[in-house]
Amino acid sequence: MGFELLARHDLAGRGATMQLMSYRHHLYVGSMQPGVGTAILDVADPRRPELKGFLPGYGNTMSPKVQIADDLLFVNYEWRKGERAERTGFGIFDLRDPAAPREIAFYDTGGRGVHRMWYSGLEPTLFMSAVLPGFRDRMFVMVDVKDPSDPREIGRWWLQGQWEEGGETPSWPDDVNPKLHHGIVHGDRAYLGVWDAGLRILDIADPGRPQVVGSAAWAPQKGGHTHTTMPLPGRGLLVVTDEATAVPERESPKLVRLFDIRDEAHPALLSTLPEPEGPVRTHGPRFGPHNLHENRPGAFQSDELVFVTYFSGGLRAYDIRDPRAPAEVAAHVPPSTADGVHPQTNDVYVQPDGLVFTSDRGGAGIEVLQYEG
Repeated sequence: MGFELLARHDLAGRGATMQLMSYRHHLYVGSMQPGVGTAILDVADPRRPELKGFLPGYGNTMSPKVQIADDLLFVNYEWRKGERAERTGFGIFDLRDPAAPREIAFYDTGGRGVHRMWYSGLEPTLFMSAVLPGFRDRMFVMVDVKDPSDPREIGRWWLQGQWEEGGETPSWPDDVNPKLHHGIVHGDRAYLGVWDAGLRILDIADPGRPQVVGSAAWAPQKGGHTHTTMPLPGRGLLVVTDEATAVPERESPKLVRLFDIRDEAHPALLSTLPEPEGPVRTHGPRFGPHNLHENRPGAFQSDELVFVTYFSGGLRAYDIRDPRAPAEVAAHVPPSTADGVHPQTNDVYVQPDGLVFTSDRGGAGIEVLQYEG
C-alpha cells in the first residue's frame, strides 16, 4: 500500500502550479504565476508526460484553477495585486480536441474576478467564488452554462458585511477574515469553506434564494482559513480542511476535521486527521493541509479514503472507515532541491485507476504517482 513515483515535469520552468485535472489522456494544470496560462500535457504514457503547450496568459492575471466535464474546460481569471488584471472572470473551452482547447466564451465578472470553481457536469451550472464589483471579498456565485457560449448568472450568496456598495459594514473583529474560499455541490446542497467563518451548508434548490441550513466555526482560537468542505453523502460526513499559510509555530494550528452532518443544522465534530510528524513540520514556507482530492464525477471516488495535500508534508492518504479514529495509510514527500528548496505540494487529482497527479506551489511543476491501496 502506498505511492509509487512515476514521473516529474517542470513545465519548462513554469512550475509554480495549482489545480490540475486529467481528461482523455491529457492533463490541464493551472499556474500560480501571473501571465502564465494553463499548461497542457499529454499523459498517455504516465511515465513520460509530454508538455504540449499553454493556453494564452493575460497581463497581471492569475489562472490557477481548472474544472472539466462534458468536453468543457473552465479556467479562472483573477486579479490579486499590482496593476489591474487584463482579464477577470472565467473562460470556457471546447475540449473535443483535447490537445488544442478552443475558447467558446469568456464571462467577465469585473471586480477581482474568480478564485475557484466547481463544475461536475451533473447540472448545467458553474459554481464559483468571486469578488464582484461592490463587494469586499469573495462570495458564492451560480452561473447557468447550459449554453456554454452564453453563460448567465442565476444566483449569489455572501456573508453579511461583504457588500460594501450596498452599505453593509463588517461585524467581525480585525483578527478574523470571513470570506468564501469555494464550494462543493451535491444535489441541492452547497458545502462552503468560508475562511475564518468556518463552514456553511446552503440549500440551493432555488438558486435565486439560497438559504443557510447549517454552520460551524472555530477561528481564530482553533485555526481558521477554512478552505475545502467535501461531503461524503452516503455516510453523512463532511471532510474539512483549513489552509496553512506558514509553519506551525508561526500561526494557529491548521487541521483536517471530520464532521457528522446527518443533522445538517448542527454539524458535529467527530475527529481530526493525524498530522504528519518529523522535519517536514519545520520545512517552510508552509506546512499543513491545503487541498483534497474532491471526489468528482469521473474521477476516483471513495467515502473511506481521503487524499490531502500538506505543502512541505507532501501528499497524505487517510483511512476514515472509523470517522472517530482516522489513520494515515500512505504518504509521499517529494525531495528538496539541490539548493535546499523544500516541496510545497499544492493540489491533487486522482483517476479511477489510482493514477495520481500533484502540483507544487514552490515551482517544481507536477508529479505523477501510482497509488496502490
